[in-house]
Amino acid sequence: MKTKILILSIVLGFAAFSCKQKNAPVVSESPQAEAAAPAPDYPKMIIAKAFVKPGKEADFINAAKSIIENSNKEEGCLGYMLYQDPYEKTNFIFVEKYKNQAAIDFHFAAPYFSEFGTVTEALFSKPLEIKIIDIAAEQ
Repeated sequence: MKTKILILSIVLGFAAFSCKQKNAPVVSESPQAEAAAPAPDYPKMIIAKAFVKPGKEADFINAAKSIIENSNKEEGCLGYMLYQDPYEKTNFIFVEKYKNQAAIDFHFAAPYFSEFGTVTEALFSKPLEIKIIDIAAEQ
């Protein structure tokens, strides 16, 4: 049940994020506004903080190896790494870089993404904190 809630939360969060841009208010109804170029599709990063129960760190790292390996093979993935806080060993951060939003959408739809949520559900002490950001230097 927690896995379903976690996955649903992630999916809804990303759906809400992508809907914000699509539902932006229309500034002008002129024909020029309709002919305007689409917004650029910048490279993106995901910063995902994972909080693991004490004593479950090795289990989490082992489970993460599969998603890291598979994600790094995705065409639109430019890098996918896991880091562990040296002072608070139960805290981890995934740092992911993608070519564009379409690459992120592909990643979230991958079967190993859902499988990772199922496998790690019981290892978390609190929900993941996920942020998607544009890479400003590449705009």
